[in-house]
Amino acid sequence: MFVATPPPFETIDVETFRRAVEMPAPLAPRGYVHWDKLRHLDPPDGLSHEAWWFAIKLQRNARPLPLRGIDRSWLCFSLPDSVLRLLHYVDQHCAGEVKMDEVVAGDEDAKRYYLVNSLLEEAIRSSQLEGATTSRQAAKELLRSGREPVDRSERMIVNNHRGLAFMRERMGDRLTPALVLELHRILTEGTLDDPTAAGRLQTAQDERVAVHDRDGGRVVHVPPPADELPERLQALCDFANADADAEPFVHPVVRAMLLHFWLAYDHPFADGNGRTARALFYWSMRTSGYWLVEYLSISRIFRDAPAKYMRAYLYSETDGGDTTYFLLHHLEVIRRAAEELVAYLRRKMREVHDVEQLLADTSAFNHRQLALLSDALRHPDRSYTLGLHAASHRVTHETARGDLTVLAEWGLLERRRNGRAYRFSAAPNLALRLKQLPQTG
Repeated sequence: MFVATPPPFETIDVETFRRAVEMPAPLAPRGYVHWDKLRHLDPPDGLSHEAWWFAIKLQRNARPLPLRGIDRSWLCFSLPDSVLRLLHYVDQHCAGEVKMDEVVAGDEDAKRYYLVNSLLEEAIRSSQLEGATTSRQAAKELLRSGREPVDRSERMIVNNHRGLAFMRERMGDRLTPALVLELHRILTEGTLDDPTAAGRLQTAQDERVAVHDRDGGRVVHVPPPADELPERLQALCDFANADADAEPFVHPVVRAMLLHFWLAYDHPFADGNGRTARALFYWSMRTSGYWLVEYLSISRIFRDAPAKYMRAYLYSETDGGDTTYFLLHHLEVIRRAAEELVAYLRRKMREVHDVEQLLADTSAFNHRQLALLSDALRHPDRSYTLGLHAASHRVTHETARGDLTVLAEWGLLERRRNGRAYRFSAAPNLALRLKQLPQTG
């Protein structure tokens, strides 16, 4: 992927500098435009493309970050209207007392079900983004069954699931280099050509890893030297742990996204840098109170548009370390993931209500079976036993056995032996199976 590097400001003469400074705002085209695109647009009358670019850069009022680029200059970010608008969206929809559909809000069992599924989804997609070839369906079966992985792709997915759970247990903890190294060890154990590289920074004795384009050919990013990595990792942790009241103030969502960028920019590990970076993003967002992010899979959207993901990094690196391009792309990904989640929840609730109405109009099942089916629709991960069913409805075990056996024979429940007893759970695609039942009035 080729991205044109902006012209150096040293080429701007004094007269052009004066005219650029005096240009009124807004001067930039809509959006946060990189030189790679700006050079193809028509500049204002009397300005060259170079002078126009220089004037735009002056108006961006970039803020420095405690992160140095390869050339030792400080990386930075800006807060244009587009960033502020998206931050406002994330504040409204991903934190605090967000009004969500009843399938999540106020129902701990349902919340746990969707959280488990979201952790599965992110574990799978993040691994696929970095080369795992296991299909989504096979990966979900792997994680739900708990069986041992049989190849590197499956190991990546299992490790990623464990890594996300590991960081979730450390919400609110201070980030330390040791914690980052342990996260990386969990994510990469059993997947590296050199097993000793799991959970340790690269050293001067290692062949320093570089970032290549999607085809694996052209080098698009050369990370900093290995001997700088311990100091840089400590600086990353200090940035992650900064007090919310510290100045200069950094919005917590910006901080989380910059942790993602920073780890990937430094590329301190032989492999697994992207997975580690995204896990740190989730940890930081949840630690700052953005609870809905637990239910989102950003890696799926990154994977659906890998060129945009790569371009966001390249724009930031080629434009003097201006990370705003990455922030904008990341914020759009969060917004899209949140909108898709809400649409999914609403669709599931409509499905549940429609099927419950269908059940209310049938005489195929008794009231106890209808109550169990309605509960199973809302809580697909819940299981049922003869004893619990009998106690809930104050019937004998024989009656309870008849209720659940009939539902299993209809293919609506799955029956598994649990020791000397049986345990029943909702069949896959329960709502669809119920809709396909012959209706009786």
